[in-house]
Amino acid sequence: MLRPVRDHAGHQARAVFAGHGIDVMWTLCGAHVFPLYDAAVRGEPAMRIVDVRHEQTAVFGAEATAKLTRTPGLAVLTAGPGVTNGASAIAQSFASGVPVLTVGGRAPSARWGMGALQELDHPPILAPITKRSITARTADQFAAVLDDALRLACTPHRGPVFVDVPIDALFAPADGDGQPTPGGEPSAPNQSGPTTAAGRALGTPPDPDDLTAVAALLAGAHRPVLVLGSDVWLDGAESAALQFAEQTAIPVVANGMGRGVLRRGHPLLVNRARATAFARADLVIIGGTPLDFRLSYGDFGKGTSVVHVVDAPEQLATHVALAGSVAGDLSAAFDGLLAAYQGELRRSSSADWLRVLRTEVARAAADDAAMLSSDAEPIHPARIYGELMRLLDDDAVVIGDGGDFVSWAGRFLDPARPGCWLDPGPFGCLGAGAGAAAAARLARPRSQVVVLYGDGAAGMSLMDVDTLVRHAFPVVLVVGNNGAWGLEKHPMRAVFGYDVAADLRRETAYEGVVQALGGAGEAVDRPDGIEPALRRAFAAGVPYLVNVRCDPRVAYPRSTFGV
Repeated sequence: MLRPVRDHAGHQARAVFAGHGIDVMWTLCGAHVFPLYDAAVRGEPAMRIVDVRHEQTAVFGAEATAKLTRTPGLAVLTAGPGVTNGASAIAQSFASGVPVLTVGGRAPSARWGMGALQELDHPPILAPITKRSITARTADQFAAVLDDALRLACTPHRGPVFVDVPIDALFAPADGDGQPTPGGEPSAPNQSGPTTAAGRALGTPPDPDDLTAVAALLAGAHRPVLVLGSDVWLDGAESAALQFAEQTAIPVVANGMGRGVLRRGHPLLVNRARATAFARADLVIIGGTPLDFRLSYGDFGKGTSVVHVVDAPEQLATHVALAGSVAGDLSAAFDGLLAAYQGELRRSSSADWLRVLRTEVARAAADDAAMLSSDAEPIHPARIYGELMRLLDDDAVVIGDGGDFVSWAGRFLDPARPGCWLDPGPFGCLGAGAGAAAAARLARPRSQVVVLYGDGAAGMSLMDVDTLVRHAFPVVLVVGNNGAWGLEKHPMRAVFGYDVAADLRRETAYEGVVQALGGAGEAVDRPDGIEPALRRAFAAGVPYLVNVRCDPRVAYPRSTFGV
């Protein structure tokens, strides 16, 4: 008979987690990491363990925790397939610059090379999608390796780290009192730096000459536009960015978790006029987001000057000629740009430009009104958002997990506050919905939590409604069910004249899946049924899925497919 193990390296790991503000562990149970569970439940205070049905949900939950709380997320995965199942979600956090620590189990050192269960050398696999991927070889090294990895994850530019530990090392006792001590494998230099009062790592101070140069460009611009991306939120720079926008009166386009920095309806927010804004701008300042496919790779046309403002030098775009750039702590960057701009003796007026864009916003809103209130049958997907917008509280957390259906959400739903919008980001990975919903319910226990699912994406995480039920996480799940992989079906028909491998079934009872797992739900086939169904979902107190069967012929009108 096995005897209970009480003294092991998991306790040192638990102390490191607590020191970095981590109080939730996302996992799918595996014997390789048992000591971490033991330390979590026997520590003071105990750490919340959220156990899921697929490892990618564990990492997606950790990623959403980090996004919402701006403290590092923690996923604990068993060896071999446990780690590889989490790889796509780790890649998403890497593409989005989110600090996530994934701790993997590892086959025992004493049996390495003999073919032990789930034996796999994980770090080389995860190295391309992490800031660091490393093995802690002994119990005595484990705490120091974890601490160093977490500091690196939280240092701008943020991102995921991976540490695995052999099972025999994890079960072994470690010297010390649970605090980090020198040790571990040789690794890259620690890139950690000073922190804010809230514990977030600060970037390097921006170069004053760079601030002066960009401020001069803004002072001379007649048609400027400011883009605010996810790093503005993750870097804690939302207040500085808002003040910069309002004091300079620059029109703003919000991207990713930059949405909500300017509340919905703010007179400077011109998301609904972004095409006109980018086509006619003479200066585009992009803050806290890469110049990727979402921003035309930074190519806004001849005669448009482009400025990139980022949290770390390595994030500066190199594929486009920049008229100016600023790298460093984003709060300091926006504060410094504002001070330098206010010191400019001559400034061009962009008041007429803002009026043009505000007129375009009003025109787009008028055009949208017909879709948002459409009585068409089958249901136009926009009608779902017309009903949902009226029911959302200002602090609602909205999670997009889909392609075509979530594109409509990006068009219509402007958050009232920052930190309330989660989407797949530049990696475009589907399947995050259930994990993100669980994380949102923990991080914002009194807020509405809504997952917007495409019917394709729903198939990737609906089994984890079981996790929502077991942990008593009431959330609202809305499926825009058009019976297709809409983001692929319509472009394929445009290219080839037909489509293949893009059809699903509108008749699939996704609400029945949730009911079978202990939640509730209903299907909606008529436009006038959407609003009462959503009200029942918000009042249910359990995971509740509203399966809205939409018109498969309606495709989101897009100008790019990300390639």
